[in-house]
Amino acid sequence: MEVAALVSGGVDSSVAVHLLKEAGYEPVIFYIHIGMEGMSDGGCPSEEDVEISSYIARRYGCRFETVSLHKEYWEKVVGYTIDAVCKGLTPNPDVLCNRYIKFGCFNERWGKDFAYIATGHYATTTIYDSLTWLSTAKDPVKDQTDFLAQITLPQLSKLLFPVGNLLKSEVRALATSHKLPSAQRPDSQGICFLGKINYNQFIERYLGTKQGDIVEKETGKRLGKHNGYWFHTIGQRKGLGLSGGPWFVVQKDVSNNILYVSNGYDLDAQYNNTFLLQNFHFITANPWIDMTFPLYITFKIRHTPDFTIGRLSRQGDYYRIDSAERLQGIAPGQYGVVYDSSCRLCIGSGMIVPTTEKERTFEGMKTEKYENKKKSFLANPLPMDL
Repeated sequence: MEVAALVSGGVDSSVAVHLLKEAGYEPVIFYIHIGMEGMSDGGCPSEEDVEISSYIARRYGCRFETVSLHKEYWEKVVGYTIDAVCKGLTPNPDVLCNRYIKFGCFNERWGKDFAYIATGHYATTTIYDSLTWLSTAKDPVKDQTDFLAQITLPQLSKLLFPVGNLLKSEVRALATSHKLPSAQRPDSQGICFLGKINYNQFIERYLGTKQGDIVEKETGKRLGKHNGYWFHTIGQRKGLGLSGGPWFVVQKDVSNNILYVSNGYDLDAQYNNTFLLQNFHFITANPWIDMTFPLYITFKIRHTPDFTIGRLSRQGDYYRIDSAERLQGIAPGQYGVVYDSSCRLCIGSGMIVPTTEKERTFEGMKTEKYENKKKSFLANPLPMDL
């Protein structure tokens, strides 16, 4: 049976191809071109990635294709990122990339001709009540179900995760024993479309700079200046340029371009037990239809091997999570990812929003300057002058 294998040149997707061949599949290898081609020395994608991917194809006798989703990536992922940052949010582009690009646009154009799509993601699937559920990987440190928590059931039903039942050390050992060129390649870091391009430099291109005050949350004292709230995120510690810390960003006033910080002595300013999720997306099905709230669940609010226990309830159009632990740096715009009580099945996710109606109203930089930059951005999705 033919399988479309998405290969990036990294060790995980390379070993995924090896395992597919061992299992008797005949994968067709696809390399997806997305992002800022030629703008960084080692970014993603790169010539070395393509070279290794094509070598893997030749090594295992697989057909190899490179496909381009530049336009779609910039419209659906990068444009979303710029808009979210402008509104004072902390976006997670990788979550949207998986849903709309790798398993969305790719499947609509090429994957539709295959029974399965295989990737090097660290995740597994579980059949429960005759339905396919996204489930966690063997390696808790490398588990990537949080990045997959917005995919749909039709997408999930086509996915194969060959390395999901292996530890990262086992994946590297397999690559080494079979002399794969990616065996010792370092794991990719950060947002794929940026590569090694400075994140603040990228954001500045579209939102510019505008000085604002840094204010101590507890006292209202002005401590310094910043160049725009859009360069900062809730929970941030480094890059504030303040002495006498550590200082943490605890709130952003997007209307007045003010950063509120705390030095760690007032825990209430930094930590919270409660947050809301909007537009909650169930990957497979809603398992709570016949259940009485609140429910005990586990969840993540950032990419980490650790789960947190919490209670889930409904609050109007939102789902509310009350955490058993005080959480530092709950960042609106990130995704709260919900799992079952055993930390096994990934139920779905929703975007974290502030807890008051006033804070939920994001006007952001709805200025003529911003709108002009946004039009320029959409008209020229591959800037080459950074």
